[in-house]
Amino acid sequence: MAEKQEEPSNAQNGEPDNAEEGEGKKKKKVKREDLPPFEIVTGERLPAIFFKFQFRNVEYSSGRNKTFLCYVVETQGKEAVTSRGYLEDEHAAAHAEMAFFNTILPTCQPGARHDVTWYVSSSPCVTCAQRICEALRKNKGLRLTIMVGRLFMWEEPEMQAALRSMKEAGCKLRIMKPQDFEYVWKNFVEQEEGEEAKSFVPWEDIQENFQYYEEKLAEILH
Repeated sequence: MAEKQEEPSNAQNGEPDNAEEGEGKKKKKVKREDLPPFEIVTGERLPAIFFKFQFRNVEYSSGRNKTFLCYVVETQGKEAVTSRGYLEDEHAAAHAEMAFFNTILPTCQPGARHDVTWYVSSSPCVTCAQRICEALRKNKGLRLTIMVGRLFMWEEPEMQAALRSMKEAGCKLRIMKPQDFEYVWKNFVEQEEGEEAKSFVPWEDIQENFQYYEEKLAEILH
């Protein structure tokens, strides 16, 4: 089944619960148009609560209307350099995939080969897929592998075509295995200060859901 997009609770979405503030009996709801049109959260490690909710590879993605993108960039130039971090959609107008090409990639050595791996909570939308294709065609030194936790609206013909176009442009698309979720947990998720590193605990149906999405992706790409 395709992903089901619903309005999340603020706490699950990584936002404060006081989205509504009032004086006396009056309440003022913060409207989406009042928020900055483009704002991306960046960092080296994301909070564990966000990972456990946003990266979970469920069939129905209720409340998961953000994109969390963890990246590793291996640059082969005058010097071999590896950089990593994560990007998070802060508001609906911002897409983490776009932000990577606008803010992260330009800081890498120009003219060098860049082997880039993304670990993304869900696959790109149609618009971001088009931007990915453009970037790969324009930058011959760019190699991109995208590991996704879930497929976004995969039943839509337009979305299926977008996934195929990314493959044709040279992008390697993969569904995250349980081992990949563990890799993200170890390398991109922050632990509570003063606590020992906690082991990754797979959620129920993680393997079953991986196989479900892997089959769907194979059907779309072949």
